[in-house]
Amino acid sequence: MIGFSHKSVMLEECMQGLKLRPGGIYFDGTVGGGGHSYEILRRTAPDGRLIATDLDDDAIAAADKRLSEYSGRYRIYRSNFKDFESVLEEEGVDKLDGVLLDFGVSSFQLDERSRGFSYKCDAPLDMRMDSRASLTAADVVNEYPEDRLIQILRDYGEERFAKRIAEGIVRARKSHRIQRTGELAQIAEDGIPAKFKHNGPCARKTFQAIRIEVNGELTGLAEAVRGLTLRLRKGGRICILTFHSLEDRIVKTVFRDLATDCTCDKSLPVCICGKKKEIELVTRKPLSAGENELEQNSRAKSAKLRIAEKIRE
Repeated sequence: MIGFSHKSVMLEECMQGLKLRPGGIYFDGTVGGGGHSYEILRRTAPDGRLIATDLDDDAIAAADKRLSEYSGRYRIYRSNFKDFESVLEEEGVDKLDGVLLDFGVSSFQLDERSRGFSYKCDAPLDMRMDSRASLTAADVVNEYPEDRLIQILRDYGEERFAKRIAEGIVRARKSHRIQRTGELAQIAEDGIPAKFKHNGPCARKTFQAIRIEVNGELTGLAEAVRGLTLRLRKGGRICILTFHSLEDRIVKTVFRDLATDCTCDKSLPVCICGKKKEIELVTRKPLSAGENELEQNSRAKSAKLRIAEKIRE
């Protein structure tokens, strides 16, 4: 492992949102470097319990080292949080007192060149959060048909110049396999008209889109958010940090559905759907990082925190 570093975004807001208590059982779906998890364990002493997951073995090693003083009160699984059912079954846990999901890419993953996540430095095109996975960014860039590339760039990157960038990728790969982040970043740059290049790095959306595809980040996300929310005991809280509008939209939609009572036609004299609201929204609108945090951690700029509380057993 190479010096894993990650600043926990909106740490205090998340801890307050979880309404932590000693003896509670908490689930951290993306342990990262262990910053949030450490505070959960510290603030639920002496007998709070933590179950955590992550796909990145470097993150798990770093978190395990950081949490070692609380040995016996936590367990980290190298697993996708979406597979929470099997993890909780392994732990013999039915209900949770709190759930934290942080969908951000860690500082280590962005800064460590060999991971190929960043458009700011030249590296092998990889982008796998789980090194055991077979699909890499190079596979997507070199093997996906043009129409699929356009769809990914539009849907996952919200890139208005998706067609131009995809055409550039296909044109370049006819002569050689695109293997480096630097070349992909340049293709993305070349695909955007000059008059639209004043709004920050031109490759950001392209890299986001391909990273989401490689890691299947949106696949099954709504089902996982819903399932984990329903695993809360009455009074339990779920806090979710998102970093782009696609994730936030999914979380917002799931929360809104779970916070809605009867959906029958209002003209009916009685409810026939039987739907009961499961949660109360603690945050009607998502929270954002404060000015002090933004000054110290620029990666908190796009963060949005949504919190909900379970109101039914």
